[in-house]
Amino acid sequence: MGMSPGRQHTPATQPTRPSWAVGGATILTFVALLYLVELIDQLTRHSLDANGIRPLEADGLWGIIFAPVLHANWAHLMANTLPLLVLGFLMTLAGLSRFVWATAIVWILGGFGTWLIGDMGSSCGPTDHIGASGLIFGWLAFLLVFGIFVRRFVDIAIGLVVLFAYGGVLLGAMPVLGQCGGVSWQGHLCGAIAGVVAAYVLAAPERKARARRRAAATRQQT
Repeated sequence: MGMSPGRQHTPATQPTRPSWAVGGATILTFVALLYLVELIDQLTRHSLDANGIRPLEADGLWGIIFAPVLHANWAHLMANTLPLLVLGFLMTLAGLSRFVWATAIVWILGGFGTWLIGDMGSSCGPTDHIGASGLIFGWLAFLLVFGIFVRRFVDIAIGLVVLFAYGGVLLGAMPVLGQCGGVSWQGHLCGAIAGVVAAYVLAAPERKARARRRAAATRQQT
């Protein structure tokens, strides 16, 4: 009695999830993490809030890592939630890799800038900067200028929509002198500057491609 070879099954190709779905899931996961951190902070009587950015203090440098995931209370976090969801999702449309790198640049560079100037204009001595608003301002600035750097219609259109919807928020990055506590305009300003830097750096492939095309056109003309 013979045996015939068994039928060979080729593994089914897994469908690729659309980029917008991956981006949406990424942002939802990040915001969920912020709520988890705030829950832990509430249960431990705000013991985590002391880990924010304390300007020009050596220990305060650790706050660059922790500050964006810490919030003073639920109201503070809820005020940041919608901008985080909207701007974060729009950021992922530029590509998940660019989103990760842009977020890292804003997180580190914006946080370091806040560490340098965080006490500027304050009338109540050492300050402690917490909250994701610096990240929000970084994403906002990135979206506003990225389209200009890459010269791509879709990104320019996204920038215009963001300008129309959130442009007024940029007033929160204007220096306010003599205040004690409250909104960290220093974090907003440094986040926005870091967002522009991130957009310029991450638009390098498109800028180099334009330079090559211009060089090629020049050679053809000569």
